[in-house]
Amino acid sequence: MIVHFQNSLDFARQLDSNDPLKGFRDKFYLPIINGQECVYFTGNSLGLQPKTTQDYVLNELEDWASFGVEGHFHARQPWFSYHEMFPQLLTKIVGGLPEEIVVMNQLTVNLHLLMASFYQPTGERFKIICEAKAFPSDQYAFESQVRFHGFDPGKAIIEVAPREGEHVIRTEDILSTIQQNAAETALVIFSGVNYYNGQVFDMKAIAKAAHEAGAYCGFDLAHAVGNIELHLHDWEADFACWCSYKYLNSGPGGVAGAFVHQKHFSNTNLPRLAGWWGYEKSTRFLMQKGFKPIETAEGWQLSNAPILSMAAHKASLDIFEEAGMDRLLAKGKMLSDYLFYIIDSINAATAEKLIEVITPRDAKGCQASMLMLKMGREVFEALKNNGVIADWREPNVIRVAPVPLYNSFEDIHRFGEIIRGILKSA
Repeated sequence: MIVHFQNSLDFARQLDSNDPLKGFRDKFYLPIINGQECVYFTGNSLGLQPKTTQDYVLNELEDWASFGVEGHFHARQPWFSYHEMFPQLLTKIVGGLPEEIVVMNQLTVNLHLLMASFYQPTGERFKIICEAKAFPSDQYAFESQVRFHGFDPGKAIIEVAPREGEHVIRTEDILSTIQQNAAETALVIFSGVNYYNGQVFDMKAIAKAAHEAGAYCGFDLAHAVGNIELHLHDWEADFACWCSYKYLNSGPGGVAGAFVHQKHFSNTNLPRLAGWWGYEKSTRFLMQKGFKPIETAEGWQLSNAPILSMAAHKASLDIFEEAGMDRLLAKGKMLSDYLFYIIDSINAATAEKLIEVITPRDAKGCQASMLMLKMGREVFEALKNNGVIADWREPNVIRVAPVPLYNSFEDIHRFGEIIRGILKSA
């Protein structure tokens, strides 16, 4: 359906009125600034709290108080198997089979665990190909893994960067880099969505090229999960990991997730760092030597479940289940398109272009990264003073991410009017 946007409050409110997901905004707490609900555009950094989260967590605290250790088997949601509810809730979100998904640990912990299995360098095949300007935690993980195996990061890590004068990485440049280094590459690993510019990478093409080169392929989905359409199983990604506190709204530092393709479950030669919660369930409590992994993604688990963090995760995923990923993706695209339209309207109304959106229009999720050509810091501070919570990245980028569960088209219009007013008064 083609929508002819208008830059008016009435039009934005009409879009909200017709929105089948409009009631979901009321399921979240929105911060109050200057006596009114803010325009919260940082779901790409920390999602808002569902109103049900407190009850979900309180239930587990009450069961802990009532049962003590017996809560592992007698809590309302027994803790022993608590994590087993999540794969089914995440299948449509990440595009994986239930047995390929496990909720555990934190994002970078999971990245290291998975690299312990899928980065096995040799003297001939030792390189990692990744994006330039990956999130720092990923960069540190790659560097430390390379050094752990005795290689020099300067020689082992190949970063694919945008061309001179461009802001996004061309897919053709990623694929050609993989092909040119095919004989020496052990692992290709990219973000699903680049945290800085919001670019969505062609994960299907990247995985195919990696496998043709004889390398494993993995993805960091921190900015992708709950944001864009994912088909990890069909794309044949070897592994992926993600956090839950951004678009998945599961609380600061919330429990993370991982995906391992089913083709690797029976590979007994695949090394891993083992822990007792990844041990075969029927004999786990015999406490025997010799690790026998569960033949699912659960086999990569180390420790028993962090129940309080998982309770918050469950509260949000139940909302995702109710909303439906297809509807969320459709609304997210329209919100993003309207945001781009509003920014274009601001530029068209000024004598010179003041904002350059460096997020590609044909490969984007919820996030738009605005390169401020003038007055960047002033605009960012004024947005905050006018009730808009956005994100600043040096040297002069403002990131905004209207998300479909709790943002509205009126939010976007209000955001545009605030910027317009800031620029007029300058």
